[in-house]
Amino acid sequence: MFNKEYEAMQLSKLREVQLERLRWSLKHAYDNVPFYRQSFDAAGFGPGQLKTLDDLRRVPFLMKQNMRDSYPFGLFAVPMEKVVRIHSSSGTTGNATVVGYTKNDIELWAEVMARTIACAGGSSKDVVQVAYGYGLFTGGLGAHYGAEKIGATVVPISGGNTERQLMLIKDFGTTMLACTPSYAINMADHVERNRPDYDFRKTKLRAGIFGAEPWTEQMRTEIETRMGIDAFDIYGLSEVIGPGVSCECSAKSGLHVFEDHFYVEIIDPESGEALPEGEKGEIVYTSLTKEACPVIRYRSRDITRLYRTPCSCGRTLVKMEKVTGRSDDMLIIRGVNVFPSQIEAVLMEVEGTEPHYQIIVDRKDALDDIEVMVEVNERLFSDELKVMNQLAARIRQRMQSVLGVSAKVTLVEPRTLARSEGKAVRVVDKRKLK
Repeated sequence: MFNKEYEAMQLSKLREVQLERLRWSLKHAYDNVPFYRQSFDAAGFGPGQLKTLDDLRRVPFLMKQNMRDSYPFGLFAVPMEKVVRIHSSSGTTGNATVVGYTKNDIELWAEVMARTIACAGGSSKDVVQVAYGYGLFTGGLGAHYGAEKIGATVVPISGGNTERQLMLIKDFGTTMLACTPSYAINMADHVERNRPDYDFRKTKLRAGIFGAEPWTEQMRTEIETRMGIDAFDIYGLSEVIGPGVSCECSAKSGLHVFEDHFYVEIIDPESGEALPEGEKGEIVYTSLTKEACPVIRYRSRDITRLYRTPCSCGRTLVKMEKVTGRSDDMLIIRGVNVFPSQIEAVLMEVEGTEPHYQIIVDRKDALDDIEVMVEVNERLFSDELKVMNQLAARIRQRMQSVLGVSAKVTLVEPRTLARSEGKAVRVVDKRKLK
């Protein structure tokens, strides 16, 4: 489902569409959501003052805390009788962020997810196995509706039950897998450990659309090598719509953002000032067509950059760099800024390590300490202590050289660290508990 009318639109025409839709979205939010009306008024800005896209910078940001403070339905812009679906975050660190959908919003979500699957080469000929969780989490139903929209056959298995996942891939002729990248690795581990008779390459599985958590190029290589498939990065936020905001195409040179529905900006995460395309910063989203729960200048905290380069797929949409970290996930260790994805990249460069790790941060005597626990393969773990010490030393040296941080490295045997069927828990920050 390649919508050439919008996905291959000339930039000047796209800007006209965005401006027209943005005017509607701002007025819709201002007229129907007290939070936006108060926020706009406090900034001395009215929707009628939007003359150019740059004027949006005068509008205050929407923060996740604003959404939590508006729990449950304070940001809804339509009466409840028009809301046909509600999704929300887990709310493990306070009130959940709640989003609603009208019938038109559900259609929009299905459309952008269908485009996402098409970006990854999917069509009505595919069998899409959805191993994202179903329920209040947006991943499962988003992929499900998009696959149906494109005309594919959907296998709605949800997350977990790895043995059954493998059986259905083989028996149902699954061609595309949708899940988190960490769960794809989990599946490959399960096969290697328990199913020597199972070979992904002897099934029809050819591609995977993986999202819901940051992942590195090294992890992509790991998935593609072990499963014999093409691994595509997809991206979305429940606050914006769910999965379907952007996706890689066959070129794998960035994720195309569906700009006819989502206006994107890059800002300096500290000052909040807008940055030009090409510079790295925090991506900010404004919905252009959502009815139930419009988001105006939502600060995602995701770090990336935007750029426009010709793409072999024919899409002219702006590309965003693969998100590998969040400004609020950044660890500050003795004055050095480190993202978990950077640590992962170092670990994956060292031969003998497995793609399962956990970062433990603590504070002792007013100083930050970091420990990296990483699994090593069975062959290495059975080697003599000298070999293990040498491997740990190599990792420490590499982290010091690349990241500028000194860390304790603990090598553990395979299957020691807890596995996740959803988003992997990579960081345990004990400083927050003190």
